[in-house]
Amino acid sequence: MTVNKIDALLALRSEGRFLVGRDRIKLLEAVAEYGSITKAAKVVGFSYKTAWDAVNAINNLLPSPAFVTKAGGRSGGGAEVTAEGRRLIATFHRLEERLSRISSLIAEEGLEDQDDFLLWSVGVKISARNVFQTEVVSVKRWPVDVEVLLRVSPETSIHAIVTNDSAVELGLEPGRKTLALIKSSFVHLTTPEHTPPGVRNQFTGVVRRRIDAERNSEVLLDIGAGKTMHAVVPRQTAEDLGIAEGERAVASFSPTDVILAVD
Repeated sequence: MTVNKIDALLALRSEGRFLVGRDRIKLLEAVAEYGSITKAAKVVGFSYKTAWDAVNAINNLLPSPAFVTKAGGRSGGGAEVTAEGRRLIATFHRLEERLSRISSLIAEEGLEDQDDFLLWSVGVKISARNVFQTEVVSVKRWPVDVEVLLRVSPETSIHAIVTNDSAVELGLEPGRKTLALIKSSFVHLTTPEHTPPGVRNQFTGVVRRRIDAERNSEVLLDIGAGKTMHAVVPRQTAEDLGIAEGERAVASFSPTDVILAVD
């Protein structure tokens, strides 16, 4: 009897692109081998921009960076996979191996009595460019809304406001792991000199990349601790603010624009 093979894919997606999946893991492995994002991108068949978007997305989902750059700048320096990144690679392969064994069993015997398989998430599509793995620090309840403080890293926190019903449904309480999602069009940019005081969700960083279209500009901001933030603003706004690679800028967004997701 011929048994058809089932290829089980372990993946988290954003706008149809892998955040953490087989291709992204191959990219990290290539960076570890060659010490260069340019060489790694070429080996796995990515464009330079796609490779950078991939590792930035991975960094945003981890407590500490999986990928860092070495001294020498964007073109002259190297790249390195951290201990966190190596753990991610090893963990991914272990999970994928388990999924492969489960899929082989299903191919041979069908889904009957394979309830454990249904517990696996085979893919999540997310429309937001900014996706952060966070931990709930505090929950402050009001008659209508709930204020939630989320830790992204020891240096970075996000404030979110959700309804009481949502807080109950998501099981939000200190220590709860959750994804925080912010659409890039909800992120506002300004310069450090013109930043209003007392604004929540305000992050100062260095512009890593700016890409201009006819009407809008996409800006990638390095906010520290290996985390990055995407913003899409009117091109004229970017021009007026003097947004340029290597310059400092401030990204901000409303707590009501934060979407929370749990497993």
